[in-house]
Amino acid sequence: MNVPPRLLMGPGPITVDPRVLQAMSNQLVGQFDPWMTDAMTEVMGLYRQVFKTANEQTFLVDGTSRAGIEAALVSLLEPGDRVLVPVFGRFGHLLVEIAQRCGAQVHTIEVPWGEVFTPEAIADAVAAVEPRLVAVVQGDTSTTMCQPLEEVGAIARAHGALVYCDATASLGGNPFETDAWGIDVVTAGLQKCLGGPSGSAPITLGPAAVEVVEARKHVEAGLRPIPGEADGDTDSGTVIASNYLDLAQIIDYWGPRRLNHHTEATSMLYAARECARLLVEEGIDQAVARHRRHGEAMLAGVRGLGLEVFGDVAHKMSNVVAVHIPEAVNGDRVRAGLLDDFGIEIGTSFGPLHGKVWRIGTMGYNARTDAVLTTLAALEQVLRAEGAEVTAGGGVGAAKEVYAS
Repeated sequence: MNVPPRLLMGPGPITVDPRVLQAMSNQLVGQFDPWMTDAMTEVMGLYRQVFKTANEQTFLVDGTSRAGIEAALVSLLEPGDRVLVPVFGRFGHLLVEIAQRCGAQVHTIEVPWGEVFTPEAIADAVAAVEPRLVAVVQGDTSTTMCQPLEEVGAIARAHGALVYCDATASLGGNPFETDAWGIDVVTAGLQKCLGGPSGSAPITLGPAAVEVVEARKHVEAGLRPIPGEADGDTDSGTVIASNYLDLAQIIDYWGPRRLNHHTEATSMLYAARECARLLVEEGIDQAVARHRRHGEAMLAGVRGLGLEVFGDVAHKMSNVVAVHIPEAVNGDRVRAGLLDDFGIEIGTSFGPLHGKVWRIGTMGYNARTDAVLTTLAALEQVLRAEGAEVTAGGGVGAAKEVYAS
């Protein structure tokens, strides 16, 4: 293989931290080797710190971040369950689709792309729908918006609902407080602020969510419900629709008994361990501050080039910014110029924003000064080649002012 050198400054995946790549190059050990089981236990402890939780059930789902999302929803939801999904971008629609595939009665509320929900809007919807689950994205990279979650847990709990959050794009680069905010289940991925490759989905489940999942546990040999202990009922719920993504079985796999469920993706476990270890070593709050600093520099830089920022900047994720593509510019040609001439990748978006904005990320290993300044300098040159009017040195200059302050 001859992989071209790239600086991945889009909405993800990002350039992987070299220390994570080095960790992945280590030799495999057997999945029940004592060293391996100790490593799994260590990973659980590290991700408790990343998620800021005391949840015992904190581990990895082997697969991309979407595997974590689907594992959470397929294990929590039964046919007919009412689910509320506040949709403010593409990945809210993804939660809707997966919940519908689970047979749930899905209710949505929506705001225009580029906005977020007020706590009052969510509270009103929860009161009206009375869902079993509120499923929400924290940071939606399609719009770059970051949904405030501080009050959502209490709102849901007051109506007897659980809260699931997809924090794939935000965890590690934006504040996230699993326990303090009362979030019952959170999933993420390595390929954004955690600085790793796609292929492993960290997850944490609180006690109330574990109770729901465990109630749907089945005897593996016959896939029969375990009889209910309280009333002798022989049907404790519907069969979880997936074997591979059955969190009840995965909990047993990561638990003290290490019951075999699948062969652990060992190299991805090495990667996930190193991602978490580096974050914990840096300090979670310090990592969030780093993302904020470089995100502010990129924001100032694109404005310094005369580009208009999309959406409610007050509620933007710190690790990605969306800018309107100038009318006189061919957006795809600019992206191609950045890639061909400078080896830099930025993204466009989806749905109503496709071809209308560029999304530029500053996350994980790329949340650093040289990556920001190099991207801004290259973007200026490509825009000039397209005939756009930009301030000479305006992007780099504005970013450097942020750094100087």
